[in-house]
Amino acid sequence: MLGGARACRRIERLQALSELDGLVVVLVRPRNPLNIGAAARAMSNFGAHRLRLVNPYAPGFREARSAVGASDLLETAEEYKTVAEAVADCALVVGTTAVRNRALRQPVRRLDEPAGAPIRTQLQTQRVALLFGSEKIGLTNKDFSHCHWLLNIPTKEKNISMNLGQAVAVCLYELARVAPLPTATQDQDEDIEPATAGQTEQITEILLEALRMSGYVKPGTDAMFEKKARRLILRFKLEAYDAKLLLGMVRQIVWKLRLGNKN
Repeated sequence: MLGGARACRRIERLQALSELDGLVVVLVRPRNPLNIGAAARAMSNFGAHRLRLVNPYAPGFREARSAVGASDLLETAEEYKTVAEAVADCALVVGTTAVRNRALRQPVRRLDEPAGAPIRTQLQTQRVALLFGSEKIGLTNKDFSHCHWLLNIPTKEKNISMNLGQAVAVCLYELARVAPLPTATQDQDEDIEPATAGQTEQITEILLEALRMSGYVKPGTDAMFEKKARRLILRFKLEAYDAKLLLGMVRQIVWKLRLGNKN
């Protein structure tokens, strides 16, 4: 009986770990309503309920017939103008990529158990955004600049890209798989509140303003420095308290620079 009770407790704990309710699936510039519907159906299959779209190409996606059993997900899907707005409340942002011959700045992890573990661990306390690009070009380098790291589905080189709905389904399947029990270190880390993407974006924007005012950013290089600054801030892996502290520091610098320019 003791062994049976222990097994039941273990199953309950593992089911909690595989809960994807806090996962935010973000489709960036999706084009085909049927693909959006298929992605929503996959989310419903695996227990993910937060669908966000950035500048969807087709306005009629909410009536997609491919969303069998997931029409409520399409009805409540949120639309955003930018990736930054779509991931602002998330502590971890992960992009998906087929890689190809692209020179990527962010770390790329193969979709497997080791890659899924940190996402599931983060989901126990904070929201996680999983980004998928358009069917035509995927995610752009600017989209990637919002990501802490990237995820790659190990497809064959001959046919490397996947249908959008299929890619969502494969990723969610891996994330929904049973995860190992948390270690003592993971239990301690749960007390640490990471900075949200919205907080890091605020820091990035104020930092860029300070760099422009100081003359560090030269005319015509804004886009390049925006991506570099965002990647730099993400690599810090700031805690929420530290993010507030750093934001206050950078705001004070900008205030002093403005004051100096008036004089």
